Amino acid sequence: MSKIISQTLDQIEPVSVELKNKAQAHLDSLTKPLGSLGTLEDLSKRYFSIRNNESGSIKNISTVVFVADHGVAEEGVSAYPSEVTPQMVFNYLNQGAAVNVLANHIKAEVTIVDIGVNFDFKDHPSLLHRKISSGTKNFTKEPSMTHSQAEVSISTGIKIAEESAKNGVDILTTGEMGIGNTTSSSAIYSILGKTQVEAVTGRGTGIDDLTLKKKISVIKKGIHLHQPDENDPIDILAKIGGFEIGGIAGLILGAAAHKLPVVVDGFISGAGALLAFKMNPTVKDYVFPSHRSSEQGHKIFFDQLGYPPLLDLNMRLGEGTGALLAVNLIQSAVKIYNEMATFQSAGVSTQK
Repeated sequence: MSKIISQTLDQIEPVSVELKNKAQAHLDSLTKPLGSLGTLEDLSKRYFSIRNNESGSIKNISTVVFVADHGVAEEGVSAYPSEVTPQMVFNYLNQGAAVNVLANHIKAEVTIVDIGVNFDFKDHPSLLHRKISSGTKNFTKEPSMTHSQAEVSISTGIKIAEESAKNGVDILTTGEMGIGNTTSSSAIYSILGKTQVEAVTGRGTGIDDLTLKKKISVIKKGIHLHQPDENDPIDILAKIGGFEIGGIAGLILGAAAHKLPVVVDGFISGAGALLAFKMNPTVKDYVFPSHRSSEQGHKIFFDQLGYPPLLDLNMRLGEGTGALLAVNLIQSAVKIYNEMATFQSAGVSTQK
């Protein structure tokens, strides 16, 4: 394991129980019946416990969208050709995608990370050039990537999280794009969820029944061919994963190491999170769920995280859209914590 990954894993600490209790005491002092704001109270308690800041607010929001191509797409597992991956990058850079609209709504900064697109982009202020290779290999024939490349993808995410912390980011959100990436993600869910491939494989970009059957067959073939070690997340990533999935895993690990909350988007981001959980379960203290994807395998992510989705909107777009919507709720929760009067300050009698 590379030095940066091992150091990051060692740096991750559980969120302080004392800070959680302190945040809970403040919430209980607000002018409302105990626990009456439900999940909003849980969100604010988690946020302030992570940030260790009594009067913290969420002003600097960073959405990191990792983009990469997948060799397995040549098996015909998607409704769209691989050419769509670079085309969507241009759409992001031109502010034309759903993630741009939702980010602009909450004044979040969107960073696009080319971690493995089969296209060479010119420089752009919103684009990070972090290409490991021009897409992964077709895992029905050979491993998706080398073990070294898998480590580089994770390290890339860690470094971005570290830079985010240095730049004063308050909260990170994950996003991704890459034709074929629900295929790799379903393979990861199957292995780490110890679940049949059929139970975790959905329609992705909207494939028909015949293509879905092919997609399931492709995933089974890749797992059978490479026999990923379920106890070695880097081995899993290398054999059947994607560069963007590794980047997301690294971003989550790096966020936890630097005590940054990170909101995880949908099904593919969840695959990256599952890898991070396997590498160091303590990262769960720093992860906020967002929405439940219409991909049925997503349930495994919530089961392992231990928190339910904040939203269930029948979404399956990715890009970071669900995570950005969830930030609205977390911001509201933080405002409640900061701005609501206490019984003492408002002169309101407490319960008997």
